[in-house]
Amino acid sequence: MTGSMLDILIYVFDRYMLEAGPDVPARAQLADDLTRAGFKHASVERALDWLTELAWQHDRTVSGATRAGGLRVFADSELARLSSECRGLLLRLERAGILDAQRREIVIERLLALDADEPDTEQLKWVVFMVLSSQPGQVPAFERLEGLTSAARDHAPH
Repeated sequence: MTGSMLDILIYVFDRYMLEAGPDVPARAQLADDLTRAGFKHASVERALDWLTELAWQHDRTVSGATRAGGLRVFADSELARLSSECRGLLLRLERAGILDAQRREIVIERLLALDADEPDTEQLKWVVFMVLSSQPGQVPAFERLEGLTSAARDHAPH
């Protein structure tokens, strides 16, 4: 396994969060499970820290991010890491009602917390899926995102 943080997050998301089936085990048990699955311990710890921070984001409100229709100005450090494609996709997701301003900020923060130098749109989509699935009441937005991403795949050149 490659063992990147995103690989681990996708594995956890797919195995524990996507289905309503098994409960997510305690952190120590989850770390053991991931290590047994072939992921490196240091990468597992970083991914679990990422998930912990995502869980904390649920209770936070982002200052100034709740006003609809505001303009998001990216900091230089964000511009250096987020491609124009990622910034454009964020804008499309917000305009489509999939992300509100607060969740957009969580997505940006969590995307930049990945171990990728310049995250791509596929990584962005996974982070959006994880953010939406971690917050209650986001089923309609989650379904719109699934529809948007599957429609984009259907119209992609072969």
